[in-house]
Amino acid sequence: MNLPVARLTARMLLGQRRTIVVLLLALVPVGIALLFRLSAPDTADPEQFTSRGLLGGIVTTTILPLISLIFATGAFGQDIEDGTAVYLLATPLPRRTIVLTRIAVAWLAAAGLLVPATALAGAIAIQNGTPGIVVGFTIAIAAGSLVYTIVFTWLSIATSRALVAGLLYVFLWEGALSGLFGGIRFLSIRQYTAGISGAFFDLPASIYQPRLEPLPALLLATAVAVLFLALAVRRLQRREIGEAA
Repeated sequence: MNLPVARLTARMLLGQRRTIVVLLLALVPVGIALLFRLSAPDTADPEQFTSRGLLGGIVTTTILPLISLIFATGAFGQDIEDGTAVYLLATPLPRRTIVLTRIAVAWLAAAGLLVPATALAGAIAIQNGTPGIVVGFTIAIAAGSLVYTIVFTWLSIATSRALVAGLLYVFLWEGALSGLFGGIRFLSIRQYTAGISGAFFDLPASIYQPRLEPLPALLLATAVAVLFLALAVRRLQRREIGEAA
């Protein structure tokens, strides 16, 4: 990691108005957990609500990919849009170092919001339920955020329409099409996240059942992360200085 690049990236990601929007987005599951705790009937099952509705539903399917997308596409997108990428690429720094540094900062920014929000929302919603649900989803969200960040950072280097492409992946591929074609679970970061979470608790299928077992989910997540990290480095190495201007 290169500290000057890391500081520049942090200022670029956290010094924008969107940071406030992202912060509010991260607080949504906490607000929902509070509403559930204050208004849910006595017959409501907190484990089912937390695993399927809140953490396995709202957080994993929407909050996680959106926050990761916003930070990841901002890691290179702004430089490419305003033409300042030419100065970055003109430095003697290895392109690999630039990519790794920006991914690390974007992931830390995303995880820094997602992990506490997930843990707090889960703790509020589940109360005396199975603690492994909160632990499992908190760890899985951190892992899922890393994979999303790497993939979306590659998108931001590969295309100027990274935000649109990322939204299409999240809502069309992982959202609409995953309900129609079961095989998509092998190409879905959402399903990797859900599968990893399942390593920390054992709930009946009627309450929560990931489509992938923990080990395949972890292996697939690792493979996708390594593949797209290599693609991101290669794409930046092949980008000419004039192309970045």
